[in-house]
Amino acid sequence: MSSPPDIVLPASFLDTDLYKFTMQQAVLHHFRDVQATYRFTHRDTDVLFTRDCFEQFKRSVSHFDQLRLADAERDWLGKACPYFTPEYLQYLSAYRFKVDQVRVQFLPVSADGQRGHLDIHAVGPWVETILWEVPLMACLSELYFRTVDTDWSYDGQDEAAYRKAETLLKAGCTFSDFGTRRRRTFETQRIVVEALIRASHDVNGGKLLGTSNVHLARKYNVSPIGTIAHEWFMAVGALKGYEHANALGLTLWEAVYPKDLLLALTDTFSTEVFFKDFLCNPDQARRWKGLRQDSGDPFKYAPRAKEVYEQLGINYHEKIIIFSDALNVDKAIKLKEQCDDIGFASSFGIGTSLTNDFESLSQAAHSKALNMVIKLASVNDLQCIKISDELTKNTGDPNTIKLVKHILSLP
Repeated sequence: MSSPPDIVLPASFLDTDLYKFTMQQAVLHHFRDVQATYRFTHRDTDVLFTRDCFEQFKRSVSHFDQLRLADAERDWLGKACPYFTPEYLQYLSAYRFKVDQVRVQFLPVSADGQRGHLDIHAVGPWVETILWEVPLMACLSELYFRTVDTDWSYDGQDEAAYRKAETLLKAGCTFSDFGTRRRRTFETQRIVVEALIRASHDVNGGKLLGTSNVHLARKYNVSPIGTIAHEWFMAVGALKGYEHANALGLTLWEAVYPKDLLLALTDTFSTEVFFKDFLCNPDQARRWKGLRQDSGDPFKYAPRAKEVYEQLGINYHEKIIIFSDALNVDKAIKLKEQCDDIGFASSFGIGTSLTNDFESLSQAAHSKALNMVIKLASVNDLQCIKISDELTKNTGDPNTIKLVKHILSLP
């Protein structure tokens, strides 16, 4: 989608991650009337935005109502993702971003008032606001690297992405691009996906499964990849109770996707809490095809998962572990070797180290990506929280986190 030079919009309505659509269909099925609030967090508080970046971001958001699903995109989506029902595809065709759902404020901290932090909220029906997260983050990142940190270039990006894919493929890794949210720019992700595909045609060994970016999957005729995210379990816990939120979250998901997308994200309230529910539901554990690791020490994950499956009497050799937490090529290869030794199939969702891996032009230093998230903050005025396997990734109201830790007997 073309736009004025100071406006950044998604390349198409499908320029987002697949899991936002899969979760939206599930929300439409189970939680159509729930109200939600999403909140932006920038973890690197010493990295500031400029007022100009803020103004361009506000203008960009005001144009999101131009986005809509084209008929050709809908037809492709129905074929590429047969688990989407005709009713959901009809809903998606009628969907329009409501720009008044997003509030953006600039909080200056510099003496001249030109540099500061951003406060971003999206408020409205969960089934509508769920689609804001990924494109807001991607557009903000692109504007930041257009207006604030401009000490970089695209030189070498194609070659670097090809080399990474080549190394992964030669090591026998199965992997996907998960780089939409924190990509430097859309053009960066396009270059990367094109290079990954080219390498997958040239190199034998592993396998490129596809990309989480639905638009690029369509553009390059590869599979869109994605299932479920933390916000699903966060909302289920807030709305239905935390004691068995993981098991209930899986049950509600299966009601929408009885045969597809059964890869369980385990760390919303800590992986050990997830495994407690898993151990109480052996039939459910058998039906779900595998697990996704997204925080904590990844090298402790497969050995622990093996123990859990053995306690359940389930052949873990038939299960897969998806790793998706801050991966790079070296870490993915080491994790694959460990999974091979234990007997798990493995796959890797690699994001920022593919789509935002740059060096500064003026100094010998890495040009850092924005360390940001947009998380579900509340549903129906109930606080949503996440207690991950890494303390720094806990998000949400501290009092609610304390209460949920007590309910779940967490330290």
